[in-house]
Amino acid sequence: MALSKKPVNGMKDIMPEEMKIRDYVQNVIKETYRSYGFTPIETPCMENIANLSNKQGGENEKLIFKVLKRGEKLNVAESTTEEEVVDYGMRYDLTVPLTRYYSNHANDLPSPFKALQMGNVWRADRPQRGRYRQFMQCDIDILGEPGNLAEIELILATTTTLGRLGFKKFEIRINERRILKAMAAYSGFEEDDYDKVFIILDKMDKIGLEGVANELVEAGYAKETVEKYLGLFEGIEKAENGIVYLADTLGDYMEEETKNNLLEIISAVDTAKTADFEMVFDPTLVRGMSYYTGTIFEIAMPEFGGSCGGGGRYDKMVGNFTGKDVPACGFSIGFERIILLLMESGFKVPKQPKKTAYLIEKGYSPEKLTQVIAKAQKAREAGEQILVVRMNKNKKFQKEKLAQEGYDNIEEFFNR
Repeated sequence: MALSKKPVNGMKDIMPEEMKIRDYVQNVIKETYRSYGFTPIETPCMENIANLSNKQGGENEKLIFKVLKRGEKLNVAESTTEEEVVDYGMRYDLTVPLTRYYSNHANDLPSPFKALQMGNVWRADRPQRGRYRQFMQCDIDILGEPGNLAEIELILATTTTLGRLGFKKFEIRINERRILKAMAAYSGFEEDDYDKVFIILDKMDKIGLEGVANELVEAGYAKETVEKYLGLFEGIEKAENGIVYLADTLGDYMEEETKNNLLEIISAVDTAKTADFEMVFDPTLVRGMSYYTGTIFEIAMPEFGGSCGGGGRYDKMVGNFTGKDVPACGFSIGFERIILLLMESGFKVPKQPKKTAYLIEKGYSPEKLTQVIAKAQKAREAGEQILVVRMNKNKKFQKEKLAQEGYDNIEEFFNR
């Protein structure tokens, strides 16, 4: 079989020019999140398959890259089920690993715990613009904070980061899982049908109100129920404040605390924000993960035409590991989509500290080389970036490549 030079489908090689932008963006994200008190952690790229397939990850559980058992544990010839040959899976997000991590180390962590994670995840998804099978996620999470201070901090930290990267006029769409359920219950849907209803509702942006109505009727739901349900969305469109309208209309189906929670988050963020964005209540926002229990939110970029990140509250996940629930909330930036937008806009990394290349002639004496290295160290201490390399035969080409890498100053050292 011939060797292939191309990466596997849905994954990509990253060229130096893109890598510069990725490094810069990661640094901005880390610095901003650290300024909000988030602490970097790291989890393995693989998890036990049971952790990844416990019906919490929604559609992503169908997209797991599963890992075969190894050595003597793998007996394909006598195995009849997947469980007999698979024991691990590649993580499809950073939230499931985080809750396992927290469950394992809670006694050694502060409360509340503000975690920062950046790492690759894998999903056997259909590749398309801004969507890969291996991609970077940048997550911040707060565990142990039951109040909406968590949501407010997460939204402000994320939007401040996006603002520092130059993004403007974007939206943070916000909703509440309890509102989704209240609207469905009020309209007459059975609780067992909620997930099916929400999957169809999630298509509202693509197929519109009429399309959602048709799909719900085709799925077997009563026309009167569907009309009552979609009438709520029409009422929200006409209302001055959609959250207040729903609270008044749904009555006992929607708790006062749910209304106040959303209004407080929106008000606090609008008051404190520094980036150029709008908070928008979106009753059609669903988010695919089954583990969300309360507030959910999403980044909407007009130039992308889709989500560039999102998150929400997942107060029941830690309890799956420990038997005791811990309030938790997180926000994930769609790193690959942010990089795509920056590259398509012609983004250039802001000028960094002076970069100098020291080109050393071959045969340079050890004594002189020591002096050059000492000089380089002194310059590095002063904040400069110094590259010490041997001089190539094709010095002109070498200098051109160094210039492309940002080395605007080149010093040559000859053995004479």
